[in-house]
Amino acid sequence: MERGVLAIDWENIISSMHNGVVIVNGERKVLFMNHSAVQLLKAEGMETEGRDIRDFVPATRIPEVIDKGASTIGEEISLFGRQCIVNRTPFYEDGKRIGAISVIQDISEVKQYQKLLKQLEAIIEFTTDGIYVVDNKGITLFVNQAYEQITGFSRAELVGEHMQDLMENGYIDQSVSLLVLEKKEQVSIMQKINGRKDVIVTGNPVFNDDGTIELVVTSVRDITQLNELRKELMKAKTFSKINQHRYSFKLEDSEEVIVFESNIMNEIYEQVHQIAPYPTSVLLTGPSGSGKEVIANLIHNCSQRNKQPFIKVNCGAIPEQLLESELFGYVPGAFTGASREGKIGLLELADQGTVMLDEIGEMPLSLQVKLLRVLQEKQIYRIGSNKPIKLDIRIISATNQNLENQIKKGVFREDLYYRLKVIEIKIPPLFERKEDIGVLVEYFFQHYCQLYSIHKELSQDAKAFLLSYQWPGNVRELKNMVENLIVSVPSSVIEPYNLPFHITEGNNTGERNLKDRVDKFEKRLVMETLRQSPSIRKAAKELGINHSTLVKKLKRWNE
Repeated sequence: MERGVLAIDWENIISSMHNGVVIVNGERKVLFMNHSAVQLLKAEGMETEGRDIRDFVPATRIPEVIDKGASTIGEEISLFGRQCIVNRTPFYEDGKRIGAISVIQDISEVKQYQKLLKQLEAIIEFTTDGIYVVDNKGITLFVNQAYEQITGFSRAELVGEHMQDLMENGYIDQSVSLLVLEKKEQVSIMQKINGRKDVIVTGNPVFNDDGTIELVVTSVRDITQLNELRKELMKAKTFSKINQHRYSFKLEDSEEVIVFESNIMNEIYEQVHQIAPYPTSVLLTGPSGSGKEVIANLIHNCSQRNKQPFIKVNCGAIPEQLLESELFGYVPGAFTGASREGKIGLLELADQGTVMLDEIGEMPLSLQVKLLRVLQEKQIYRIGSNKPIKLDIRIISATNQNLENQIKKGVFREDLYYRLKVIEIKIPPLFERKEDIGVLVEYFFQHYCQLYSIHKELSQDAKAFLLSYQWPGNVRELKNMVENLIVSVPSSVIEPYNLPFHITEGNNTGERNLKDRVDKFEKRLVMETLRQSPSIRKAAKELGINHSTLVKKLKRWNE
């Protein structure tokens, strides 16, 4: 009775097993097949007991086990499209081999899980975000390839290490994993890795069923490039807001040309080409309108910085209280009325390029100190910030003042003066290089005729007046004068009487006697009246002379 109870228990135990169990006797007949084996061998609804095992598995190796008594362990086989592992073992009674037992394990799901696990590992390994996993003690368990690339640290030196030890050894300045373990919630922080890369780090807790943290999974995203793009976007937005009345900027090659014929300007031209490749500070001096900005453009265009920004700041046109924030920028909340986003300063905008500080003599003393620091340290501080920003800029300053006199008056710093004038280029007034007047007149005359699609000519007499004029406003005055003549004179030929009175009144072309001077003034007055009158008769009436008298004068003047 006791043996029967044991047999029933044994059979129930085997029947309840998840793995398939098949027992065969020495004649290869099935003695027992549990429910799991019936399913694996597709024997549902069939009588299994007493049948040859080969009826269910034709290629079975059970006969070998029965005949030879050798077990086969862990053999992988395919049963009706399912991957299985089978263990076959002979069994004995009174020392005699009387059959064999097969235990079949369906590993199809395991294989699927292994495949999914490998795919998941590949996804984690090759994702562009760094993945860092620690246990509930703060010990590093896993680091993916992206984390190694972002940080420069290898997983070999991190796995197995406690986060606190990594902090103490200088790998990181703070641990988001420890913060998550402390707060038991998701935590995000910003970090700088190795002083080079900006990253955003987000730690997420993984909880057990009992509510305790099992793991902390941290993602690390490199936002260095994003910050650079954000900075470039902010620069672009700042450039778009630049007020041309206060300062201007240049990003691409200018079509502006420099026109000269004098020896002194040729020497300046050669000097510019000599110094342009070097980042040396340059001081341009000369009277207003003499071409300092043109020379500054030439220096920038001939340098290796010519593809980078060229920002021009008029120090005398920006109010003192505004000039500092324009030059250096500020951080959010730096002062009342400051933009919530902060602002990039003009010096920072010009990084890798050139800055022209026009009318440098007008710069307030307080800013002269800061500019001196920029030249010495090659870095700036935004207003309201103690974080230095490294800069690589070339400073070209320009003035029409005598800075040495300004130094004596105490309104300009001597140390800054010598920092600015490492190279000094003196541009002479136009009346000291009269050879350039003619070529400048011709150049601007053709330029504006082409620009406005107008065909005009300049008479030799009119040109003689322009050549003999002193041009106190220098090249700027000449340029504006030519443009005025092109657009305002209706006739196709510009004569002396078309020129402004202050140019002809000095009789610079040689007319010294009173009669010639009166005759020219009379001709000018008559011609201006004719331009404003619809007919000669009405012009004569306006002048208070007879019609016949006016006709005679015009004939005398060949008009």
